[in-house]
Amino acid sequence: MLKNKTPMSKIRQALRLYTQGKSKMFINEHTGLSRNTVKKYINLFIESKQSFEEVNKLTDRDLDDLFGNSPKIEPSEKLKQLIECFPAISKELKRKGVTLEIVWNGYYQTHEEGYRFTQFCKHYSDWKKQVNPVMHMEHKVGDKMFVDYAGDKQTLVDIETGEVRDVEVFVAILGASQLTYVEATESQKKEDFISACENAMRYFGGVPLAIVPDNLKSAVTKSDRYEPTVNETFADFAEHYGTTIIPARAYRPKDKSLVEGMVKIIYTRIYAAISKEKYYSLSQLNEAIWAALEELNNGFLKGRDYSRRQQFEELEKQVLQSLPALRYEFKKQQVATVLKDGHVCLGIDKHYYSVPYKHIGKKVKIIYTKERVEIFLDYSLIADHDRMKGKYAYTTVSEHMASKHRYVAEWSPAKFISWAENIGPDVKLLIEQILMKKQHPEQSYKSCIGVLKLAPKVGNERMNNACKRALEYGIYNYKIVQNILEKNLDKSSPDNPGNDDLPPHDNIRGEDYFV
Repeated sequence: MLKNKTPMSKIRQALRLYTQGKSKMFINEHTGLSRNTVKKYINLFIESKQSFEEVNKLTDRDLDDLFGNSPKIEPSEKLKQLIECFPAISKELKRKGVTLEIVWNGYYQTHEEGYRFTQFCKHYSDWKKQVNPVMHMEHKVGDKMFVDYAGDKQTLVDIETGEVRDVEVFVAILGASQLTYVEATESQKKEDFISACENAMRYFGGVPLAIVPDNLKSAVTKSDRYEPTVNETFADFAEHYGTTIIPARAYRPKDKSLVEGMVKIIYTRIYAAISKEKYYSLSQLNEAIWAALEELNNGFLKGRDYSRRQQFEELEKQVLQSLPALRYEFKKQQVATVLKDGHVCLGIDKHYYSVPYKHIGKKVKIIYTKERVEIFLDYSLIADHDRMKGKYAYTTVSEHMASKHRYVAEWSPAKFISWAENIGPDVKLLIEQILMKKQHPEQSYKSCIGVLKLAPKVGNERMNNACKRALEYGIYNYKIVQNILEKNLDKSSPDNPGNDDLPPHDNIRGEDYFV
């Protein structure tokens, strides 16, 4: 005996309530249908991609056939002919811009007694399920944002040279409402990819529970079917926004079929709309993309009496997590070795930052933003500083230095100049000249100390005269001052040098050049 079939009137009632926005529980209570039955027919209705008005016009027999409830019988000759066309149709549908409606028109022109569009789509759907069965996934509101890049790029024209260059097109779509965001970017590099993801969530006005990217290098460091390794910066971005990264499985296109389907729509709805113009900047191109995007999001879904935007506003908007107050600050990384003076060099700025002296000789990771520099050893933060841009300058925390070396951290040009000024004006001028020399700061500081420590031995007057003589010679270092004092050249003038000559340069530089 055949099982009792669900009356078509009940199915029509359930579908009417569903299109009116009623919940499945409400439909269950008001129709007497079980929850599983309600879910089954709603899913079949969604898969049919028809409006309720179109479905309601069908006879009970056609409706029964559409939902697959009729007893299985041998296909008619007309259906056999149609099925024979499906492999070629399937291949044709893979072409950019080709839709089921387009291929049906071609079929119907050569088969005057063939199937109408609704039944054509139904039979094609049944055939696809037979040749490539897949698990049906119902997207929950606020759950996932699918992201990818379109295969076909857009172009920009250099206004001066006329040179044409390609740019990427980023696509993001919310699983439940299908609200879509599109943006042209310079590349698929990490910075551009993360910025586009952020712009998408700012466009949606909220954060989904998860972001589903393809296995892009900017998103995934190592692919794996079960536990892919997410790019460290992308993971940090996700943490900032309070979401999770769930990469699509490699060679599993169904994991991201929603976004790939949207890419095909973008080719026909956005690419076609902007194709007649030339664009000379990324901002100009994006303005055109976003104008076409609004039409896409606000237009009715095929076979439905509502748009992606309406569906988003009614179902998904209020479910998304709140956006953080601040945008994500992109972080860059560098590996460095702690130098013998207890500092690491941030290569891009050529600036030195201190770390605790016990880490001298160890390899550390420097993570930096526009404002901050953080230094890590084995995932532990060992130092952080405000980012400074002075080349070959030092940012030092005295507590980082060994106690016997802490006084070095207090060295500064201002301190040496003040010290010299208390001795004499020419001493000050010489110290300033030493500090202006293009050499490592520590070298300059040691030379200054060597000069200044000569004053207590000879007195301020002789010291000032010796520095004056060095300035007249145009030689600025510790050794020249020492030689002038030893040979008493500070007591004579260049015009009346006596029997003593200026020391040759090979006596000025030597192994004891610096104290």
